[in-house]
Amino acid sequence: MGLDRRVTFAIGIFDLFTYAIPGSLYLAFFAHVITRLHLLGGGAMTGTPAWLLVVLVVVLSYLLGYLAYPAGELANRIVPRRRKRNASQEFRTRVPAAEGRDFVDMDRSVLLSAIELHDKDVAIEVKRLRATGLMLRNSAPPLALGFVAAVVELFAGRNHALAAGCAVLLLGGFVAFIVQARRLAHWAVMKTLELCYWIPDIDDRCRQVPKS
Repeated sequence: MGLDRRVTFAIGIFDLFTYAIPGSLYLAFFAHVITRLHLLGGGAMTGTPAWLLVVLVVVLSYLLGYLAYPAGELANRIVPRRRKRNASQEFRTRVPAAEGRDFVDMDRSVLLSAIELHDKDVAIEVKRLRATGLMLRNSAPPLALGFVAAVVELFAGRNHALAAGCAVLLLGGFVAFIVQARRLAHWAVMKTLELCYWIPDIDDRCRQVPKS
């Protein structure tokens, strides 16, 4: 019973990071814009308990990350792919004995469920890779917004060198986050196939799943 609680807590933390960290970047961007436009007085939060501010930041970060989830999918489609990787074919090439196995072409979500039923501790590694990849992908749009703000600062602000440097770093970070997110997603699929290779009777179970 204690093991199940530990596993559930660990997965919950990864899920929280998937939304809260990108949401905190959105929150930082909006805070920067509000500050630069002087839309909120400097003493607006004076007198607010520190613990309440922390709670508000955490809750707002999570909600923003959750609501802006589709923006990560859009960013992933915008950035061109240098190459299209076929995880099933790559796995067959690396493991010739997997040729003809039914599980290789099975839906990845179904395979992950099979791993969880077989060993929840082992499934954590796959979920960690997926959650980290989603965190990076969903963190890319706030960097794009930051790039736009830096370009505006470049023309409207006073410190042109700093604005130009920030624009370059933010644009580079946007592309790098998407590329690394795709790499982690691919690793998660490969890890899923590698683990399923060792599950007894996995092919028989896959044959029992109705074809769509």
